[in-house]
Amino acid sequence: MAMDARSSNSLFTHVASRELFRVRKRPRMDGFVSAFNETGSIDVQHNAEDTIPLSLSFGKTAKFAHILAVSDEDGYVSLFDTRRKGPVNSNFEENTEEEKICDWVSHQNAVFDTCWIKEDMQILTASGDQTIKLWDVQEQKCLGVLIGHTGSVKSMCPHPTNADIIVSGSRDGSFRIWDLRCKSTAKSRRGEVSICSMGGVNGAHVSSQARRTRKVKAASMSITSVLCLKDQVSVATAGAVDSVLKFWDTRNLKNSVTQTCPYPQSTEKQSLHGISSLSQDETGLFLSASCMDNRIYLYNTLQLEKGPLKSFSGCRIESFFVKSAISPDASNIVSGSSDGNAYVWKVDKPLEDPTILKTHDGEVTAVNWCSSENGKFATCSDDFTVRIWNKNSYVSRTQCASSVRRRVMAIPSTECKILLNNGKTYSKTDEDALLPDHKLHPIFSPTPITPPKMNISESHTNQLSSSGFDPNAASQKTPESALKSPSSVLNPPSSLKRTIRDYFSASSRTL
Repeated sequence: MAMDARSSNSLFTHVASRELFRVRKRPRMDGFVSAFNETGSIDVQHNAEDTIPLSLSFGKTAKFAHILAVSDEDGYVSLFDTRRKGPVNSNFEENTEEEKICDWVSHQNAVFDTCWIKEDMQILTASGDQTIKLWDVQEQKCLGVLIGHTGSVKSMCPHPTNADIIVSGSRDGSFRIWDLRCKSTAKSRRGEVSICSMGGVNGAHVSSQARRTRKVKAASMSITSVLCLKDQVSVATAGAVDSVLKFWDTRNLKNSVTQTCPYPQSTEKQSLHGISSLSQDETGLFLSASCMDNRIYLYNTLQLEKGPLKSFSGCRIESFFVKSAISPDASNIVSGSSDGNAYVWKVDKPLEDPTILKTHDGEVTAVNWCSSENGKFATCSDDFTVRIWNKNSYVSRTQCASSVRRRVMAIPSTECKILLNNGKTYSKTDEDALLPDHKLHPIFSPTPITPPKMNISESHTNQLSSSGFDPNAASQKTPESALKSPSSVLNPPSSLKRTIRDYFSASSRTL
């Protein structure tokens, strides 16, 4: 018997030695839980002097989506590589030095907004000096100055399919439309090429009572945010005077097409609070508005007359510098707050308490989502820092493992192929367009980057394809984009969809 036991033990020992790995018992689980972890921190400073960051913007293409542009109140634009990691025990200064690619003085005044265009080869800066400047990112060279506003430029947005068309909003109460191809022979004081506005609307959000008076305070007429909608002809604007969102047809700017607000049935409450920022998801179906009543409102662009679908509360919005943004896949909304925290809500669970991110020491202002890395976003604060965050999903323990196993195994085969084949190694040639020579190095993504799932209608895909716009490949020239006249965008042929409602199919997604 002893011999049999020894023989049996030796047999199992032999089998165990051949195992590739040992599998532990899976615990009982109750489903996936998401948490946001800080993955990077940057101290915004120049010449050893701290400065307050005002805007954030991740690159828009997959190649440069990890590059973060930060503008500040001293007029600088700084570019950071958010994939680089400093030493574990490094301080803010060491992290900043490790992650910074370059910086330059873009204006002799605060820069309130930045925007990447042209495959991330150019960047726009909107400033308190009442101008917008166009920059070559690689050379840090000014290519043109957009002149026409008479107040600080607070917000801007490029056309969804033609980056030469820009919409901007200003403290002077107007929003303007620009075509970067329409350059003037006149030069600015610094010898820079001037670009004049194609048109716009003055006093777009001036109240009817203010219109009857001769003098209107700038604060009560300021345009705080503008958006170019995905239908290619509509523009959304919001202001400091009230919580009304207005929608304009760029082919006829005499009057707004429609408008909405948090309280469509009450005219009294509309004038109580202004809007600090607007944002839209990747499809353009959902639009979020950050309101000074400490709420973020979510609208469906197909049902504007019904008012907001949902609202999200918990943060404190006590200044127009506090912004919010909806994620590209419309799954989360992140907002800054005057209490020094950042807040993240699940869009499908507005009544659930938000996730509170507590690492900042001052008012959290601008926020921005990375378009190519799902769950990644940045926040900045009056504490002179920028924080990078990423969503991590884990499974909590209480429910049987089989339910989780079924959920995991339910991934479609096509999506599995994407997940398995999406890891990329970026070579030096991919990075040398932005990185200086002494900082060039291969970048490897250890985990495949899963693009956010977008519910895009077939008509939407066909429309983008016909316009020469492919989010997964470099843009191709088409007859429409080759035309030098602005009318190629503002007056599209009749074959294209004409309104925001036409842009989406009848069976659009609902929450």
